[in-house]
Amino acid sequence: MDTNTKLVISMTFTSFFTFQLLFHFISYWFSAHVSSGFNSLSSEKKIEWNSRVVSTCHSLVVGIFGLYIFLFDEATIADPLWGDPSLVKVNIAIASGYLISDLLILILYWKVIGDKYFVIHHCAALYAYFFILRDGVLAYVGNFRLLAELSSPFVNQRWFFEALEYPKFSKANVINGILMTVVFFIVRIAPIPPFYSYIYSVFGTEAYIRLGLLRQSAWICTCVVLDVMNVMWMIKISRGCIKVISLIRQEKAKSSLQNGKLD
Repeated sequence: MDTNTKLVISMTFTSFFTFQLLFHFISYWFSAHVSSGFNSLSSEKKIEWNSRVVSTCHSLVVGIFGLYIFLFDEATIADPLWGDPSLVKVNIAIASGYLISDLLILILYWKVIGDKYFVIHHCAALYAYFFILRDGVLAYVGNFRLLAELSSPFVNQRWFFEALEYPKFSKANVINGILMTVVFFIVRIAPIPPFYSYIYSVFGTEAYIRLGLLRQSAWICTCVVLDVMNVMWMIKISRGCIKVISLIRQEKAKSSLQNGKLD
């Protein structure tokens, strides 16, 4: 086993145990001190709360690091399929550790937070990450897909507001909802056309052929599965956002009408 492989394995295990520690211990302590409403939540809600705290931490780490790699890692920018994956491997190892940790949490607390779509999402991502970590290929592509995690903090924050029973029309809730919809579209939906356009542009090239059928299939099939789910989630989020905006307009119209009658 070479040094690079040992580093990847150690990073993945470190990530796994860090997120387990965060879920089982740190989040309970931190949340109780930061949010007065946390202690009044049911045990089931606390489990999901802690799961989403972990999700937010993971998203911020791999999302921000991934954005740095996307903008400044010259090796992978120059050769998206075969460029030096050193930095990307670190990010993918962190993400892999989190996904394994979250899968374990989903299984342990299936009756509370179990979701078949999350299991499909995690397994599909881990399958693709395996080839990046083992073979060092498709580093730029793998990192590019990690940028989707930048939307997760807003999705989780929406759930936190709901758990704490914030009014749907509160300023914080509305702003977060709009940001969630916009950011989700920017990092998960908008990249779909250029991403598959890139696949088409490299299809049949020497660099693509060198990948071999197994890695080609893992790349394309995994991305298709993840993007189908992203589109499904986008539709759901958009409907929710449109519904809230419509209700706000109705409330404003009623308020204006009442004020007019009073005048």
